[in-house]
Amino acid sequence: MRAARILIVLLASLTLAACGSLPRNAFTAKEITGVAPQGMSEVRFNASDAAAGVRFAEAARTRFNDQKGFDVLAISGGGANGAYGAGTLVGWTKAGNRPEFDIVTGVSTGALTAPFAFLGPDWDQRLTQAYTSAAAGKILKRRGLDIFFRPGFYNTEALRGLVEKYVDPPLLYAVSVEQAKGRRLLIATTNLDTEQTVIWDMGAIASRGDEAALKLFQDVLVASASIPGVFPPTLIEVDGKGRKLSEMHVDGGVTIPFFVAPEALLLWTSPDHGIARPGNIRVIVNGKIGGGFSFTPGGTLSIISRSWGTMSKSLMRTHLTASAAFARRNGGSLLFAAIPDDAEVDTSGLDFKASNRQALFDLGRRRAEMEIAWTEPASPEAAPAVVAAPTISTSALRP
Repeated sequence: MRAARILIVLLASLTLAACGSLPRNAFTAKEITGVAPQGMSEVRFNASDAAAGVRFAEAARTRFNDQKGFDVLAISGGGANGAYGAGTLVGWTKAGNRPEFDIVTGVSTGALTAPFAFLGPDWDQRLTQAYTSAAAGKILKRRGLDIFFRPGFYNTEALRGLVEKYVDPPLLYAVSVEQAKGRRLLIATTNLDTEQTVIWDMGAIASRGDEAALKLFQDVLVASASIPGVFPPTLIEVDGKGRKLSEMHVDGGVTIPFFVAPEALLLWTSPDHGIARPGNIRVIVNGKIGGGFSFTPGGTLSIISRSWGTMSKSLMRTHLTASAAFARRNGGSLLFAAIPDDAEVDTSGLDFKASNRQALFDLGRRRAEMEIAWTEPASPEAAPAVVAAPTISTSALRP
């Protein structure tokens, strides 16, 4: 109920905040073409650019040739539901069969989880703290009178503080070490100026190793988790032609629920299931994916809220189906872990109360430990929809 009230207040307050804006210098499409942040030209590509995606994955393909398996982990958005994904990773470690991922990708709250998932079980304690500590409960920090002058109902002060606390120079160094091995950590943001999903190579950023690299690393994570309207966008400075420009980046989930491969490659088939084979893909969905009954009042805010949730679930199911088909065509496999549709937890994504975050974390941890977290999307021959979650009821998992 608290999350529902937050959403209603948020939607109502957006009309008051409509005049809020971020100061920016205008630029043209020509001026922004080919620019780079702080001189770091090889740290990102557009998700629609298959050629660039292949180029950025060259080290990963080389790594693939040198080993028997290849594991990819993609983590979706979901706000407070990210506690479920964090718990899933910790439970996976306890189950004893969590692989070392060759590629980890994150969107929105999944972007905040991804660095710890990438670095492995030794970072589980920090991941747990990031999602269950008191600091995480202060993410939705209401704004004062500046709501009339800045976009977003909540400011990003607490979110940025959380990121800066857990994403520090030692983490940056650890990511750069894994980057040198050919592993890749990729984070998605949405560039509102170009209407493109931007994929950031976080290991390439980390390899710079200086303060500018740390700030950009943190900025990308904050941007990816900045839900439009809830938080203000993140302005990322780039080197324009003769002057500094700022790109406007927001939640990666605006354009993509999770990232597995460049958009064009999802329709591609390797002629011989060769080096581009995706291997084993796991997707952590920080939310429920099935439709469910809930009486919708006739008010405008209720209709908008229900429509947004329905749209998000539909997009998630479609992307899971497309990604699974891509994996199967190329000799790989895809499994996903989602919050069960019968779980008695608030999955609005806006309930950051400690009790709800802990319940979500514990649910993910127990399901992973019991090895019932993962589900395979239905094949086209079996059914057009995603198969139901495992038959074990969540009631059996309660302490």
